[in-house]
Amino acid sequence: MSATTGVEGLHRPGTPGFARLNGAMVLAGLAAFGMLYAAQPVLPQLGAEFDVGAGAASLTVSATTGALALAVLPAAWVGRRWGRGPTMRWGLVASVVLTALVAVAPGFAGLVVLRVLTGLALALVVGVAMGHVGSEVHPAGLGSAMGLYVAGNSLGGVLGRLVTAGVSDLGSWRWGVGALALGAALATAAFWRLLPDSVEPDPGPRTATTGTDPRVPWLALVALLSVPFWLMGGFVAVYNYLGFRLSGPPFDLPPALLGLVFLAYLAGTVASAAAGRAADVWGRPRVMVLAVLVMGAGLALTVPDRLVLVILGLVVLTGGFFAAHAVASGWAPVVAGPVAVRASAAYVMAYYAGSSVFGLWVGVAWAGAGWDGVAAAVGLLVVLALVAVAVVTTARGRSGRPVDASRHAGERDVR
Repeated sequence: MSATTGVEGLHRPGTPGFARLNGAMVLAGLAAFGMLYAAQPVLPQLGAEFDVGAGAASLTVSATTGALALAVLPAAWVGRRWGRGPTMRWGLVASVVLTALVAVAPGFAGLVVLRVLTGLALALVVGVAMGHVGSEVHPAGLGSAMGLYVAGNSLGGVLGRLVTAGVSDLGSWRWGVGALALGAALATAAFWRLLPDSVEPDPGPRTATTGTDPRVPWLALVALLSVPFWLMGGFVAVYNYLGFRLSGPPFDLPPALLGLVFLAYLAGTVASAAAGRAADVWGRPRVMVLAVLVMGAGLALTVPDRLVLVILGLVVLTGGFFAAHAVASGWAPVVAGPVAVRASAAYVMAYYAGSSVFGLWVGVAWAGAGWDGVAAAVGLLVVLALVAVAVVTTARGRSGRPVDASRHAGERDVR
């Protein structure tokens, strides 16, 4: 079997299958990430209704992401046994039903339990999606395809938060979550119809053509997988506690205006797609370092008690985060080589483990030192991410620039 056999049937840029797959994965991101963070824009309202503090209220986000992180590897196994397409489809359906039930939860404990179950259901989507893109797309378009998927994630995050916050300001948080469940149901129906059948070849040829060196570079891989742990933890913590900061003095913003703050996610939509293309051209390490530095600069801008600087900083931070995520998520299967699919699942697990761990841990900093404490804690996570990128780059000993797919058909870039 020739070296090209393993990738000749994969979706290439410019083909109808490539367009359908990208469209479907954007819809999956819209639905999944809208539901994943459904509680985040109404955390102050949840705290008030159920008489719990900021840290406890944030559990409605951290419990979901924590459950998702724990379920990623089992979800990847289900995807391999049942098929990734059916797994994602039914995972979205279950998530829609559970989100609708959240809207009518009678007590805080029941609400948290439903959010945990939602995280488990969403693992069947986000725990499989990155591996699906990596397995279905030709190497020539992998960076841009992964960037578009991450762009859909960020767009789902902003639209979900806007829907929940806007509707809750007109009625209650329950109406907001219910409206989000309805929107997610529509996106799920469109995803179900648009997702093309899998074209992934048999594992044998793909394994044989994952790179020139069959050994897995474990130091580089572990360092790379730590990047989403640090960055996602800091990113979610910023959004978790920013609502409490802006709803109190000196800002005193109402829920509808708080929801508009999440328009900053649109910066992530643009930045992630652009970063994926830039990584294909300029190399992943350069784009990664720049993205993490941009995230840190945005964090610094949020420190002064000036609303315009806080919003500007949030936009910059969000763009930097999603650019880094888009590049790192496409880099993980490349560095992993023979264990690319498992590395994608481990990436997702690290991503949401960071969200769960630091979403709660940074709450201690918020309680003790307010926003200054949050900024210091998240700044430390940004520095750790930079160190991890340096380790990956040094361990690989190369630029991270993709191979020329036209000259090396069938090879996955392992740099």
